[in-house]
Amino acid sequence: MNSMYFTEEHESFRQSFKDFLQKEVVPHIDKWEKEGTVERFIWKKFGEMGYFGLNQPEEYGGLGLDLFYTVIFLEELQKVNSGGFAANMWAHAYLAMTHVNKEGDDRIKKEYLTPSIEGDKIGCLCITEPFGGSDVAGMRTTAIKKGDTYVINGSKTFITNGVYSDYLVVAAKTNPEDKHRGMSIFMVDRDTPGISSTKLDKLGWRASDTAEIAFDNVVIPSENLMGEEGKGFPYIMQHFALERLIMGINAHARAEYAVDYAVQYMSERQAFGKTLDKFQALRHKVAEMASRVDMCKEYNYSIAKRLNDGVYVVKEASMSKLLSTKMADEVIYDALQLLGGYGYMEEYPMARLLRDSRLGPIGGGTSEILKEIIAKMVIDKKEYKPAT
Repeated sequence: MNSMYFTEEHESFRQSFKDFLQKEVVPHIDKWEKEGTVERFIWKKFGEMGYFGLNQPEEYGGLGLDLFYTVIFLEELQKVNSGGFAANMWAHAYLAMTHVNKEGDDRIKKEYLTPSIEGDKIGCLCITEPFGGSDVAGMRTTAIKKGDTYVINGSKTFITNGVYSDYLVVAAKTNPEDKHRGMSIFMVDRDTPGISSTKLDKLGWRASDTAEIAFDNVVIPSENLMGEEGKGFPYIMQHFALERLIMGINAHARAEYAVDYAVQYMSERQAFGKTLDKFQALRHKVAEMASRVDMCKEYNYSIAKRLNDGVYVVKEASMSKLLSTKMADEVIYDALQLLGGYGYMEEYPMARLLRDSRLGPIGGGTSEILKEIIAKMVIDKKEYKPAT
């Protein structure tokens, strides 16, 4: 136990969550990976256990716990070896629900946040577009006000929970001529006429439903605007710090899982009369892998502590995602090699782990974009400030 960050209560939660995942999730993972769908019952079970409300306000059914419960939640999700299942859970709880909590008014929170915490409603966050990728300011989707409604037209892509979610948190241009200041955030019910979703076929994250979503004259009430009109871009940027740290934590957790599995395998597999963990070349490879994991993990914990204390950690979270996802890809690649031919077999965990990990440097802002953001802060002395 790392007592700098985790108390006995944290560790008790970790063990109970591990037990829950082994009992309720792991037996279904292969089925969900094959079918590309996570069955609804598990969302309700997560809700009943309070897992979607760890960091949410108590007045709406949450638990109001510190961020290290979230860290544990993320780490243990990675260790069931389904990046897609994990993404479904954390994209709901920390992408969609974060916006609902931070920008939604009391009505929206009662109608969407509370049932999201309870596992009765699933949310998705719709920002990325087919022609924009990481260029959020280049968004083309519009929400034009007409009377007491907004009419949404456009498309989104790479949206986790984009097919089976009950509501969509949508970013759209309310003033298309104004690049950054013309963007707003809206709550949209799934059954609103004019919404269509197309499921995407991915290399990894097979259990998650990732979609391209089209909005064709989708009419929503003006009261479904979340926060202030025109403040969508700073809202998105503000929450990117949490999203990037989440992906950094996910990366160190899956890399740690890969190292632990490889070490266990090496202790059991024999070659030339001794177990693999007695060969110096392989031992030294593991030493290097474990060192890289620990370096990222300790950095990520320190950033989680600062974020929990209310510090705006956009630079540090960007660094976390940039380096941790790169590290995870490389460590998992080496871990697969340590298993030899069995690493390439689907019945062993490394093949899926390698595929799932590859999304790390792409999703949530590519490594190339993150490098430019970090360069602006380090070289150009640019300062980013939170919207609220």
